[in-house]
Amino acid sequence: MSITNRLQGVRRLFLDTAPVIYFVERDLQYFPQVREVFEQLRNTPLMGLVSPITLAECLVQPYRLGQTELQREFIELMAKNDNIEFVAIGNETLAIEAAQIRARYNLQLPDAFQIVVALAAGCEAFLTNDVTFKRITELEVLVLNDFVTAE
Repeated sequence: MSITNRLQGVRRLFLDTAPVIYFVERDLQYFPQVREVFEQLRNTPLMGLVSPITLAECLVQPYRLGQTELQREFIELMAKNDNIEFVAIGNETLAIEAAQIRARYNLQLPDAFQIVVALAAGCEAFLTNDVTFKRITELEVLVLNDFVTAE
């Protein structure tokens, strides 16, 4: 099944860090799959969502390497895009829920925050390439390695 087929019926899709990096940096292995996702974001009612964690993680390497153009691309994609909603981590309730998710699934704290932000924002699915997230039962986790491209 292609990722495009799997996204049918999904209205709100949380974008974890890796798929965003693969898209912006045109990763040779994963670009065909993430291009399909971003085409869906552009051409259908599907809305992508990201958190400050997604943006911060994407920017670490470009800042280390002084890649200002890449920094700008990530910021524009996530913070200045009509097809992607930037969701803040806004209150103590999310911190408490992140602690509960971390305890329940033995996730790293940033990953637990990604999940609670996705849940609080009403996402039906979570796109990642980290199989660790498959432990999550509160929403559907889509791992890029599980899909073939429909070309």
